[in-house]
Amino acid sequence: MAAVTVTPLAIPEVCLVSMPRFGDGRGFFSETYNAEAYAAVGIALTFVQDNHSRSAAAGTVRGLHYQSPPFAQAKLVRVVRGRILDVAVDIRRASPTFGQHVTAELSAEAWTQILVPVGFAHGFVTLEPDTEVLYKVSAPYTPAHDHGVLWSDPALAIPWPVTPEAATLSDKDRMLSPLADAQPLFR
Repeated sequence: MAAVTVTPLAIPEVCLVSMPRFGDGRGFFSETYNAEAYAAVGIALTFVQDNHSRSAAAGTVRGLHYQSPPFAQAKLVRVVRGRILDVAVDIRRASPTFGQHVTAELSAEAWTQILVPVGFAHGFVTLEPDTEVLYKVSAPYTPAHDHGVLWSDPALAIPWPVTPEAATLSDKDRMLSPLADAQPLFR
């Protein structure tokens, strides 16, 4: 069983996760997820779906997304090509860190993952063209439970490395509301 390293971020429920990567003349091998190894470090989640996104342009923003109960999702996110700035925003109304965010740069080169628990809106911006992101989720996607927060909400003060004018977004993400207008889904 590979050794898992967990590093809590400023909001400790969100953490960076590292698993070893073993290289030789052929390339490398890495066990990117092992339920037993994760449980041994306190991450006992059941993942039910894997997602894969590719963003052609640097400056592509995806998010800030979340699903409401009973289909709320924890996410385990990693980059397999390129680099992103990953963002998690605490949307748990009773939390002392409600409305606060944490960021982490993830890259294929660094080979770290971020664990975003239930109760957080999640998003990222690509820092390189042709970036590919894989993420596991703990509940299936359901359109009726799909929600989001406006990525550029000034009240969140997220230090995005792209301006709203230069960002590439979906029409859906452009129309999201600020956190102040979001339904109180997580208490």
